[in-house]
Amino acid sequence: MKKKAELTHLDKIYWPDEQITKGELLEYYSNISPYILPYLKNRPLSMRRQPNGIKDEGFFQKDVGDSAPDWVKTEAIHAESTDKMVNYIVCNDVETLLYVANKSCIEMNPWNSTINKLEYPDYIVMDIDPSDKNTFDEVIEVAQAIKALLDQINVEGYCKTSGSSGLHVYIPFNKKYNYDEARDFSEILASMVTEMLPKLTTLERSLSKRKKNQIYVDYLQNRIGQTLACPYSARPKPGATVSAPLEWSEVKQGLRIGDFTIKNILKRVEEKGDLFKGALGKGIDMAKALQKLESIQTP
Repeated sequence: MKKKAELTHLDKIYWPDEQITKGELLEYYSNISPYILPYLKNRPLSMRRQPNGIKDEGFFQKDVGDSAPDWVKTEAIHAESTDKMVNYIVCNDVETLLYVANKSCIEMNPWNSTINKLEYPDYIVMDIDPSDKNTFDEVIEVAQAIKALLDQINVEGYCKTSGSSGLHVYIPFNKKYNYDEARDFSEILASMVTEMLPKLTTLERSLSKRKKNQIYVDYLQNRIGQTLACPYSARPKPGATVSAPLEWSEVKQGLRIGDFTIKNILKRVEEKGDLFKGALGKGIDMAKALQKLESIQTP
């Protein structure tokens, strides 16, 4: 079956301040496809569609029903909240990626697990989520604390910008543990980080209940069906920023979200390679990691 995404309204302005068009977004996804597709392959995809660009709040779409072309892979998954089947797009090739982007889906938000083993994530995510009262240097301080903790238990973590205001640290699980185990492990890590940085960090999700200038260490992203912008996803933010994988040596004061955009990320990846591929690699030994965590004394 011939796969061909029909691309429309290429001159439409998606980023008005930068005068970046829908066509440029599609060109970006076409060029970055070899690097982004491994993080989309076989994963249900939640779409936030913004037909009028980044100034448009848009709407979320998970269920595509039977509206997608025959060549677009979909997967029916039961939603407990509605007790209905949801037909998700599964983006396994560049034509599907362009089809989704052409549907005004600026960012790509896949599940943490794949359709062949939905209950078992490939990684956990430590989502460092600041309020608008925090500086990015404070976000970096939290990421460095997570890295220090992971170093103590000999666990490899992979850091990327969110493309918005925070940082994400991924820890490979390789489908060894289910979502309940993933959430529990990430909660332990998050709790220990808040003990290391009690004034700066919190486990309180609600902005209204947080103390001033506290950063939320979000471990609840590690639940089935939760999504985040994947590595190399464009974001509907000023500057056409991208969720960019980082070397840990770059996670220091002076780093800026705006350093990585759809205009420059491809050159960076061609020079450095995919810095994030380890997140899809060999999973940790959780029993050993927990044993080492028990021996750590936090302040």
